[in-house]
Amino acid sequence: MTATVGRRVLYFVEGFTDIRFVSGLSEICDLTMCVPTAQFVSSGLKQRLADAGVKVVVHEIPGSRLSYQYRSLVWLWQHVRNFDLVLSQEMLRGSLNATVVGAIRRVPVITTLSLAPVEYFHCRLERGQISAAKAWLIEGVIRLLMTINGRLATACVALGPYLREIAGRYCPRTVSGGYYGVDIRSFVPADSAERAGLKAKRDLPADRFVIFLASRISHEKDPETVLKAVALLRARGMEAVVINLGGGYKDFVALATRLQLPDPAVWVLGRPAAHPMTEVFDYFRAADVVVQASLAEGLGLSTLEALACGTPVVATAVGGMARQLDGFARLSPRRDHQAMADELLWVASNRDAARAQALRGRAMVVDEWSRDKAFADLARLFNSVVTARDNAARTR
Repeated sequence: MTATVGRRVLYFVEGFTDIRFVSGLSEICDLTMCVPTAQFVSSGLKQRLADAGVKVVVHEIPGSRLSYQYRSLVWLWQHVRNFDLVLSQEMLRGSLNATVVGAIRRVPVITTLSLAPVEYFHCRLERGQISAAKAWLIEGVIRLLMTINGRLATACVALGPYLREIAGRYCPRTVSGGYYGVDIRSFVPADSAERAGLKAKRDLPADRFVIFLASRISHEKDPETVLKAVALLRARGMEAVVINLGGGYKDFVALATRLQLPDPAVWVLGRPAAHPMTEVFDYFRAADVVVQASLAEGLGLSTLEALACGTPVVATAVGGMARQLDGFARLSPRRDHQAMADELLWVASNRDAARAQALRGRAMVVDEWSRDKAFADLARLFNSVVTARDNAARTR
């Protein structure tokens, strides 16, 4: 992995972030984080960083969303020149502080894009969570923020080619990145004996077709289609169960009841999130298939983690998944539970062929999406941005 030795990087966070990304950043630079206290604590990231001994300095800023916006602006103005560059999360309100201050104080700012903001927001309107008038107004704000941040940022790192195209409409200096990538040393294929042992270790039913829904439950996901598809699979005679891990697992279990599906207590399982660096790969390796249904999707890293394990994937042909998974996973149309059930049944009925397809996907993940590659690429970008800044300063 390429190291940016001595590069002082501020990771400016507006909400939740992943320990896998923070841990990798800490290995390629001298890392400081500015985070909102509420999310830092409630997500468990604060404790996980302490437990893992990640080398990072953290500045917590308390307060509500508006309070954080103001206090973080003041903090940035006072401290931004202590850093060689700022890596700012996403391209919305948080990055507005970073890009404006960075432009005035002449500190390079790199924004990130790991989701499609407008497309994700449209899912709230589709679900009836917001009125059309309010949606029109907020979408305008989203596009304005992306436009301002895109023009002021030194560069943008987007998660994969689909999001690179979206970010590139606003920031011409956009490159494709891998976020935290896939740890191909932990996400590895398991043979049938290993899978049986992992099912026992993680208390998964040994005699059932185990379907793993790895994603969080949020407005852009489509757990309804997954549940209806598995119910249909069971109606066709398949002894299947579906399990979800994450902070919203109780919502997932309750959703099956609200949908009035038969006997959900028998086959709908939910558990708290497993640790992403020490536990979750057991579930990917043990599962018979990983399913990902979405209304909108930037990429779907969990599907790549599944392929790295040689575990078959069934996913919605939408967004980044439609592009990245073509040929490596079974894809079904958006909100079509019958088609998703057909693909799940194909995997169950053609296990050798399904695993062979997934193993071709592992080769793709190893080549394009490994953790080492993701952070090496990011380190090179850091170096090029800081070098360009230093060269420009010498010519002034």
